[in-house]
Amino acid sequence: MYGVFGGYTRWAVVFLIIFVLFFLLVPGYGAATTTATC
Repeated sequence: MYGVFGGYTRWAVVFLIIFVLFFLLVPGYGAATTTATC
């Protein structure tokens, strides 16, 4: 896991996964909230 950034590579991967999950969950959550409200 140690690449160009050394020890920070692990944190970069963690934040990348969180970032992707965030963008995957937010549209689904917004659509569910919109349909539930309507």
